[in-house]
Amino acid sequence: MSFADCFYTGYEMPKLTDMTNREIAEVFEQVADLLEFEGANPFRVGAYRNGARKISDLPEPLSAIVDDEQRQLTDIDGIGKDLAEKIGTLLATGSLPMLAELLERIPSTVLALLRVPGLGPKKAAILYQELGVNSLEDLRNVCEAEQVRGLKGFGAKTEATILKGLAVAETALERMRWVEADAVVTELLDFLRQHAGIKQMEMAGSYRRGCETVGDLDVLVEAADASAVMDHFGNYPEIADVLACGDTKMSVRLAHGLQIDLRVVPSESFGAALQYFTGSKDHNVVVRGRAKQQGLKVNEWGVFREDAQEAETYLAGRTEEDVYAALGLPWFPPEVREAREEFDWASQGALPQLVELADIRGDLHMHTSASDGKASLTEMIEAARARGLQYIAITDHSQRVSMAGGLDGARLRAQWAEIDRIRKEFDDIVVLKGIECDILERGGMDLPDDVLAEADWVIASVHYGQRQSREQITERILGALENPHVDILAHPTGRLINRREPYAVDIDQVFVAASKHGKFLELNANPARLDLHDIHCAAAKRHGIPIVISTDAHSPAGLEVMRHGVQQARRGGITPADVANARSWEKFRGLLEQKY
Repeated sequence: MSFADCFYTGYEMPKLTDMTNREIAEVFEQVADLLEFEGANPFRVGAYRNGARKISDLPEPLSAIVDDEQRQLTDIDGIGKDLAEKIGTLLATGSLPMLAELLERIPSTVLALLRVPGLGPKKAAILYQELGVNSLEDLRNVCEAEQVRGLKGFGAKTEATILKGLAVAETALERMRWVEADAVVTELLDFLRQHAGIKQMEMAGSYRRGCETVGDLDVLVEAADASAVMDHFGNYPEIADVLACGDTKMSVRLAHGLQIDLRVVPSESFGAALQYFTGSKDHNVVVRGRAKQQGLKVNEWGVFREDAQEAETYLAGRTEEDVYAALGLPWFPPEVREAREEFDWASQGALPQLVELADIRGDLHMHTSASDGKASLTEMIEAARARGLQYIAITDHSQRVSMAGGLDGARLRAQWAEIDRIRKEFDDIVVLKGIECDILERGGMDLPDDVLAEADWVIASVHYGQRQSREQITERILGALENPHVDILAHPTGRLINRREPYAVDIDQVFVAASKHGKFLELNANPARLDLHDIHCAAAKRHGIPIVISTDAHSPAGLEVMRHGVQQARRGGITPADVANARSWEKFRGLLEQKY
């Protein structure tokens, strides 16, 4: 092979216009983390975080704006002169001197400390300064040696909390959230498609199954010239190291640590390889067992029949459908290949028609600039109309969430009056007067019943007191579900993937109460939440509880995350009939009315 015998010595930083919006946003997020670690002015830290969010939401490359003489980076909301200059530097050189200076003062490994739940930048800085902690391994060692409890502002309880949170942080370093992997996949496939010799190409593994987190990426390619494909792959600018290279397989590690395995397979085996490398491992164990019972053999090369002389006859392998059909099985959507219920469904001839993004008719959880949203009421309505939604609910935070500018009764009623007025301007979308009302730490709702009674849609949620006991949190939620004005429980376990463990709650009691009182449960589509998770979605379905897939959008761009919620629902075996907001407005209204 011409790619220096598959040896790659390093990663070349992007040149002018090569850096993507995602990469620039990641640089600003890292700067913000390091500044916060140093105790910099919160407004300065916030400027970089806000800039990163704005850049991530942009629908066009920053390089296109720089190349346009009629436009300025400072035209972008949230991008001032200082950030604009730094964006220009990144696009021109691929690096940022300010970040290099910060990393000279602070080891980059300390950023891993910020992934530990409950360990903010200030405490992480104390651990670094007082005990020399600059890695997760250092942190575990000083906690197990009981050195942390002696520091001012810490204690034995804090030490125990840190130890518990270490598992979350370590997992986060090993696996990235699906949405982050998806950004890599999009760029990778765009690059690979530039090679004319590729006949077909598919992603496999946990990414294809839509798992919440992804450890590595598997790419399958059909091409006549495997060597040429791998030469092309070797020029992918994100590669830091080539880990292995053979005649038909190449493994690399990207600059940020993600491993990618590329395999070139013949057309007669492409479907078999796709089925095999998609997994899951447990699903494939059942598939191989079924093949063995029929005197067949299945692997990444195809389905084969062995005769008495152990000679193999090829039966199938060009497509996944062919592979499954050879075994008397239907084709399984990748999201359900976890050896849970899919084979029972198949044996009963009842493989569900899983929900799709096109099925969603409404979005019932979103915020405006009245609380912590980034857009006005009208802008959110217009964005929902542009997506073809039939109905939405405006659900700003209640007063308890003071840091988000939560609404008290008077402000909420004023917003509802505005909704009443603005409804007259739209005849193609229904706008519900809603509220995301906190469940208070002591129990009860954050707003009085007479206010909630005026709402069209009331979301109950837990934002505070998440470290309370299992009994306390469960009782709070059960109390909310008993409230006649509450319609739905939002993000029911409070988790943040790779960042925060679920709060302690008896979820089975929650299911029973939601079913008893006729409440909905939310599947929050924000890719950092995906709460309910897939197993809980399946459990809610068994209880007959309608699921509402909501974006929890805080901007028009936030409405785009609905696809992640749909993907999560599919992993739980959820069909359109199980999703309340997959119904038309007339049918959803009927479902809502029959709950009372």
